[in-house]
Amino acid sequence: MKFLAIIHRRLREGKTFDDYRTAWFHATGFGAPTTMYTVVNAFDPRDLISVGVIDCGDGELEETRSKMEAMLATDVKERSASPLDDIVEEEIVRQFGLVIAEDDFSAPGTLEYVPPSVDGRPSDYAELVEMSARIARSITEAAARRDELTDERKKRREG
Repeated sequence: MKFLAIIHRRLREGKTFDDYRTAWFHATGFGAPTTMYTVVNAFDPRDLISVGVIDCGDGELEETRSKMEAMLATDVKERSASPLDDIVEEEIVRQFGLVIAEDDFSAPGTLEYVPPSVDGRPSDYAELVEMSARIARSITEAAARRDELTDERKKRREG
């Protein structure tokens, strides 16, 4: 099972991609196969989009949720230790989901329909919806903790 995270941030005026990358880069890995892509918007170079592809393996629902919770805790810790407040604008768009299908449209010519699958394993929509709901709760809890830490940091700076 693969999990996808898409995070859209905008550099503050005067900040550079190097400023962002230096603060954003994790000092601690997630402990699961994770590939992060950083994209610069072709129409606005201040817009940065991070796309993370996390391979959660073929474990059961609870095992996958447990892995995701551990990864979210790592991310909250990383963002707290190396905040981006001064580098990116406050509004950040976050989208998360489980990959239900991967399709290879590389071949030229006509393609035949194939049922949805990921890494050759057939996808079950109902199972993914159930898992997504559980993972969404974990993401919401992690986001609340991250926001608490951000608010505390801001109050310390202002006070």
